[in-house]
Amino acid sequence: MAVPKKKTSKSRKNMRRAHDFMTAPSLSVCPQCNEAKMPHRACPSCGTYKGKQVAGAEKKA
Repeated sequence: MAVPKKKTSKSRKNMRRAHDFMTAPSLSVCPQCNEAKMPHRACPSCGTYKGKQVAGAEKKA
């Protein structure tokens, strides 16, 4: 099994990972309130996930 000769520095590691977050995150539509939300997360406007109320809805002013 291959083993690295030297430790990868924090700088080199972070430079390699820098391009991973260049694209905007994808959005899906909440089936209850039809608002945009991140996939696999509770809806920030109504607080539901998979049809169940899991979080308190934050009121928009």
